Amino acid sequence: MSEETSSQRAQPLPKLPASLHVEQRGDVLIIKLNRAEKRNALNDDTVLGLETLIDALPKDIKCIVLHGDGDHFSAGLDLSELRINSIEDGVRHSSSWHRIFNKMEFGQVPIVAVLHGAVVGGGLELAATAHVRIAERSAFYALPEGVRGIFVGGGGSVRVPRLIGTSRMVEMMLTGHVLPAEEGQALGLSHYLVGEGEGLAKALDLAGKIAKNSWVTNFGIIQALPRIAEQDRASGYVMEALMAAIAGGSEEAKARVSAFLEKRAPKVSVE
Repeated sequence: MSEETSSQRAQPLPKLPASLHVEQRGDVLIIKLNRAEKRNALNDDTVLGLETLIDALPKDIKCIVLHGDGDHFSAGLDLSELRINSIEDGVRHSSSWHRIFNKMEFGQVPIVAVLHGAVVGGGLELAATAHVRIAERSAFYALPEGVRGIFVGGGGSVRVPRLIGTSRMVEMMLTGHVLPAEEGQALGLSHYLVGEGEGLAKALDLAGKIAKNSWVTNFGIIQALPRIAEQDRASGYVMEALMAAIAGGSEEAKARVSAFLEKRAPKVSVE
């Protein structure tokens, strides 16, 4: 992937809070959580900034890399800035996070997350929106809401059980059990486990490969595939057939298949 920073020639990015730092490298957008002094705890300004960015994503961006500054990905919700005075406030607050995290999970482009240090509470909820997760060996996972007398509110009860199972999430919330990187990898919280300091380079390499895919295919993978998995078999087959026809009918797909048949495209092999 080219190291060229192309923000000068691309659609300008919106104004963002200081808690988010953004850099464009070719067709990959790098988003850094920029609150290292707070272990990248998530406040509303940061989460709303993510929504602003996702809503105004330049059309030349094909993949996003999400990571955290300092020693941690995110230690979760910043309770020091939380202002909830009623049940109505709580419902509205959770609903806003649901809206924004849904835009990330079911957005225009895939997201690759780099996880290191604390991936806790809301930080784990944010990580679960990513489509590919790379953990460094310092990563650890926890859902301490039960210990603190609260409940997950950023979509964790929907996304995390789909990764590790409801029973394991119940145990984590009841006991405060902290999962080290290796255990998180075994359970499915990460797809790749790399050495300390190696996560961003791995993410950029994978993002470069993802960005080379057909946009239609990537869109189908992140939009249709999760929904097919939640449907009954008959409905899933219908959606799969429609998505296959849409993807395969594109001019880009036809060109790629022709290149493969004419032996101009690389074959699948073990790296």
